Amino acid sequence: MKLPDNYGIALLMTLFAGLATAIGGGIAFVVKKNNLKALSVGLGFSAGVMIFLSFNEIIPEAGEMLKINFPNDYNWIVYTGFIIGIIVAILIDYFLPDHIDTEELLHPQEVQATTNRRRLKRAGLFTAIAICVHNFPEGMATFLTTTQNITLGLSVALAIAIHNIPEGIAVALPMYQVTGKKRYAMLYAAMSGITEPIGALVGMFIFGLFLPQVLVGALMAAVAGIMIYISFDTLLPLAKEYGNWHLSMVGIVSGILFIWISLILIG
Repeated sequence: MKLPDNYGIALLMTLFAGLATAIGGGIAFVVKKNNLKALSVGLGFSAGVMIFLSFNEIIPEAGEMLKINFPNDYNWIVYTGFIIGIIVAILIDYFLPDHIDTEELLHPQEVQATTNRRRLKRAGLFTAIAICVHNFPEGMATFLTTTQNITLGLSVALAIAIHNIPEGIAVALPMYQVTGKKRYAMLYAAMSGITEPIGALVGMFIFGLFLPQVLVGALMAAVAGIMIYISFDTLLPLAKEYGNWHLSMVGIVSGILFIWISLILIG
């Protein structure tokens, strides 16, 4: 199997993005309710980065890669790949949604008073499983993007890591309420992100054995579709729930400006 260039760095970046759920697990025990509003800015920031990268970097780069072999049809291939990425994200979300109940997240004591321990534990486990499934394609996206462009891959990994933090919180809080042990809650939070590097390994296997080089651009376009869906379906609504739309907009604009100036300086 011929490994892609920079595969080691790509795996490390994907591992970093996945383990951000453990950071969320830690935050769950040290922040107060009002401080969670800062996550509204963070989630908006992540969405801004992912939207900007998808339309201004990943899609144009996919087009350039495909233009070499498909000079007349590359735009249609990019368009089709983008739609396929959105469809894949929709199907995953339909069969196993990962939407986080903000009331349960911010008021775990109240939830415990009205919900038995078994239901609370079940909620934590299902949240962890759902996040695992959703993180799998994100791992493939981070890995594939990094193998083609390290700077772009780092930006994607950072955006995904930021949005993995509240996912870790959503797993850790109910598990902590059930077990009363922070280490178990942290373990579940960390494990929910482990499918990111697993997705990277699967991506590396597919890349090396099955995927013709001429179709890498199409897969990049699908990655952009997945990122756009995640941004509009999960990150932005959750950012509004944690704070308000003004805080979300601060995060979105900050994310766009930050990644834009970063690409200018690095380029």
